[in-house]
Amino acid sequence: MNESIIAACDGASKGNPGPAAWAWVVADAEGRPQRWEAGPLGTATNNVAELTALQELLKSTDPAVPVEVRMDSQYAMNAVTKWLPGWKRNGWKTSAGKLVANRELVVGIDALLGGRSVTFRYVPAHQVNGDPLNALADQAASEAAVSQQAAGSAHGSAVPVPAPARSTKGRAASSAGTEGAASRPSATIRAKFSGRCHCGKPYAAKDMIAKNPKGWGHPECRTAVA
Repeated sequence: MNESIIAACDGASKGNPGPAAWAWVVADAEGRPQRWEAGPLGTATNNVAELTALQELLKSTDPAVPVEVRMDSQYAMNAVTKWLPGWKRNGWKTSAGKLVANRELVVGIDALLGGRSVTFRYVPAHQVNGDPLNALADQAASEAAVSQQAAGSAHGSAVPVPAPARSTKGRAASSAGTEGAASRPSATIRAKFSGRCHCGKPYAAKDMIAKNPKGWGHPECRTAVA
C-alpha cells in the first residue's frame, strides 16, 4: 500500500442547474492514475456536483492513508476548510445570517475528514499544460453529466484521456471525447437530455447518440472531422 496518495475530484453541471455529475481520480504517490469513478446526479447545480465529488472521493479512499486532494472549485474547498468552523458556531448560518447552502453535503464531508490526513490543493481549471489529474476528473464528470451514466474502474472503464484545455463548466455544450473515441467507433446510447452535436445540429432527449472526437452527438457524425 502506498504511504500516500494523490487524488483529484470535480463536478460538472450543464446549465447550472442542469444535467450534472461528479468524478474523482486516485493516483499513487508519483501521480500515476490508479482508479477513477464518475456518477450522474440528474439535475443539480455545479456546487452540489463539486461537493458530491469530494464526498465520494473521501468515501472511496482509505482514511488511514494521507491524501492530497486537488480541486478547481474554490467554493467546495473553502466550504470545508475555511467557512465550516464559523458555520458551526453560527448554527449553520452564514455571516449574513442566511442558512448555509448544501448543508447536508458539507456535514457529510466534515464527518469523513475527521481523524484523517487530508491536504487540499487548488488547481486552476481548463489550463493548457494544467494539472493532469484535475483534467481527468473534469473530463470524466463532464462526460457523465452528458450521458447520465456511471463509469469508472469498477465498471471496467479505462482511465479517460483528457482532451485539450476547454471550458465546460456551466455550459450546455457536449463534453470532449477520449482519444480512443477518435480512433474507433463508439457504442450508441439513448440521450437522457437534449444537446448539440459538433456538426451544429441539435439532438433531442431519447435520440440515439454516440461519443465522437468532439463529445456526444449524432452517430453518423462520430468519425466526421469538425
